[in-house]
Amino acid sequence: MNDFRDRLDAHLDRWVNKNIRAIGAYSVPDSTGMIKLDAMENPFVWPEAMQTAWAERMAGAHVNRYPHPDAPEVKDGIRALFNVPDGIEILLGNGSDELIQLIALVVNGSGRKIMAPEPSFVMFEMVAKFLGMTYVGVPLNGDFEIDLESTLRAIEVEDPAVIFLAQPNNPTGNLWGAEKLRRILEHANGLVVIDEAYTAFTDADYLDWLDEFPNLLIMRTFSKVGLAGLRLGMLFGHPAWIEQINKLRLPYNINALTQLTAVFAMEHYPVLMNQTQELVRQRQQLSQSLAAFDSLTVYPSEANFILVRTALGEAVDIHQKLKAAGILVKKLHGAHPSLSDCLRINVSSSDENALLVAALKQIL
Repeated sequence: MNDFRDRLDAHLDRWVNKNIRAIGAYSVPDSTGMIKLDAMENPFVWPEAMQTAWAERMAGAHVNRYPHPDAPEVKDGIRALFNVPDGIEILLGNGSDELIQLIALVVNGSGRKIMAPEPSFVMFEMVAKFLGMTYVGVPLNGDFEIDLESTLRAIEVEDPAVIFLAQPNNPTGNLWGAEKLRRILEHANGLVVIDEAYTAFTDADYLDWLDEFPNLLIMRTFSKVGLAGLRLGMLFGHPAWIEQINKLRLPYNINALTQLTAVFAMEHYPVLMNQTQELVRQRQQLSQSLAAFDSLTVYPSEANFILVRTALGEAVDIHQKLKAAGILVKKLHGAHPSLSDCLRINVSSSDENALLVAALKQIL
């Protein structure tokens, strides 16, 4: 058995790319039986009548056949839903993660770099490592805001092939503002990708900038508005960019059930928007409840989560005690130096938020 293991390890050492050997997989903790406040999901299920209508729609799916390779009905629905400007093309991905990887692949080459504010969405750095690209993280200031001058200097020095800007930012929840985004776009030689994953929870919307900046792409997703299980990401850009990125998309990446469900969900989008608006209301109430704890620092959020900083050295203990109480939040302590003693909490229903606050009262 030891001889087999030695031979297996020898094969792995020889053939697995050293960049892959050096990194860990994306970790998703088991949440069975937990109040799940760690993944920015919409906690609300569809009304019963809507679920019944959806099940009837799914009954007509022909899963023995390949799905339409370009999902035209989905794209038409997205165009109407988001008022996509004329002349802008759409590429669909298996979640935004696939789109991030496709964008990186299309610009990858010797010495090419990916840049993002730091801390931000972990997949920006992970995809760079997957592909053997250099990742450049530009530190945010003490208030988690972009330091514009240092960012512009970094762009000049590093000349990144692509800059990813989550707006609002994950895990901090804040917006960068139009002026900073514009200056970065004007300064960058490479692509700038604005990730609007949380656009449903804020008024920020930059789709109309696509006509102004030839180096701009915009990503969105249905995951945060109640369709996380669907895994459908959207990339918007000039047809010339989308044409090149589409060459790297694997065939039939959007399956038949996802296509049918996406079209159905867009037909019933007011239901999802009502749920989203309720989460915005709950965000305000939960922020106030968390701020009432003297030992917690609550950061402003334009997303469906709230970043909090605990008293020195208490984040890990609070995370574990919440977990013991059946509540799962995201422990950010240890993920980045600026996130020491930080937890990220998904805004949920009033009942689940109340259970969280009650548990914190017992812990704190």
